[in-house]
Amino acid sequence: MAGRRTYGSYNDGCAAAHALDVVGDRWTMIVVRELLLGPKRFTQLQRDVIGIGPSVLTQRLHELEQHGVLVREHLPAPADVDVYALTAWGQRLEAVNTALSQWAVGSPTLPWDADMSPDTLVLAMSAHARPGPRTAVVELRLTDSRRDGAAPVTYRGVVGPDGTRVGRGTSSDVTPDATIDATTRALKAVVIGGADLDATPGVRVTGDAEAVRALLDATTLRR
Repeated sequence: MAGRRTYGSYNDGCAAAHALDVVGDRWTMIVVRELLLGPKRFTQLQRDVIGIGPSVLTQRLHELEQHGVLVREHLPAPADVDVYALTAWGQRLEAVNTALSQWAVGSPTLPWDADMSPDTLVLAMSAHARPGPRTAVVELRLTDSRRDGAAPVTYRGVVGPDGTRVGRGTSSDVTPDATIDATTRALKAVVIGGADLDATPGVRVTGDAEAVRALLDATTLRR
């Protein structure tokens, strides 16, 4: 079966048109989104991108590799697995993902009640992040509401006057001021839906509650 013609084949030299040739197919930016916070195995991508079939995922990964957006790497023992990781150029799509997120919140048909993967929720928090009045470190342990029996994924949020950032993983150098244990549905209700933290089931806070409020105040979507 013949492949889709590119915009360039129609004598369109626009860089934005070329960008759509690279990442404009269905599922492509969703796969990229799930790699923005770090490499993942094929099975992890299948797990996190609900609805994509293995053959389509294989095709999208192959196309992104051909375009230089990602590379396949082998992690040595004890992991001994292949993972997909964004190149430095591919990582610059985080700014595109952020811009799309900020633009789309104005859509009258945005599915506000739909669930999100843990990485997607964290990226949404980062997309709308603002500086905070105090410096605080908060660990987030998020459980994917879309899947029964999902294991929590750990993230770390740092808020302060110089800016706010939420990313995957932990750091042994800094003890967090507080910890949030939550399902993605529950935390989304707070940071995107505007629900009251104290009245939302599925969210548990330990440690400095004011540190948590500082992070959430700096990452809650303002509509």
